[in-house]
Amino acid sequence: MVKSGLLLVLSGPSGVGKGTVKSAIVEKKVFPFQYSVSMTTRKPRPGEVDGVDYFFVTKERFQEAIDNDELLEYNEYVGNFYGTPIKPVEEQLAKGNDVLLEIDVNGARKVREKMPDGVFIFLTPPDIHTLRSRLENRGTESEEVILGRIAQARKEILVMEDYDYAVVNDTVANAVSHIKAIVDAEHVSVKRVIDSYRKMVQED
Repeated sequence: MVKSGLLLVLSGPSGVGKGTVKSAIVEKKVFPFQYSVSMTTRKPRPGEVDGVDYFFVTKERFQEAIDNDELLEYNEYVGNFYGTPIKPVEEQLAKGNDVLLEIDVNGARKVREKMPDGVFIFLTPPDIHTLRSRLENRGTESEEVILGRIAQARKEILVMEDYDYAVVNDTVANAVSHIKAIVDAEHVSVKRVIDSYRKMVQED
């Protein structure tokens, strides 16, 4: 019997460093996992490959996916839709592979509704001042937008009670280390291994 993989959901407020932490996990090969490829209605950028960077689809096809309940979660951003297809995630989990989703708080809430057995990790800044500094250092947003993101982050940080773990992103190395510890612990948690042992004791 193949033990099902873990659905790992990494979430947190904008500017907390979700993408940076995920990239560090990938680059350093901290633990093996399959990264979920999202579906989007936006056009491919130069160098992007369909099925690798995104599944690039028409708005009609995306709406069909919504209507047929093919998506774990989805949202609209700057006129384009983005979503996580369920089927590839389920296929990888059935093979025993861990799957990592890096999504926003609203997306994580929707995933929790459909896959409550996932491991939900909330990435939080050390404090609001640090979050503001990170947003300012991007150099891509106005003061008004930054203040809006800070206000939203204050609200989102309070929803961490809906998650399984909270990891402080004080440094990327520390955050990655804590996430690896969580994954290692979840793989040997009784609730995830008990079925294998039930089968073992029933064998002659």
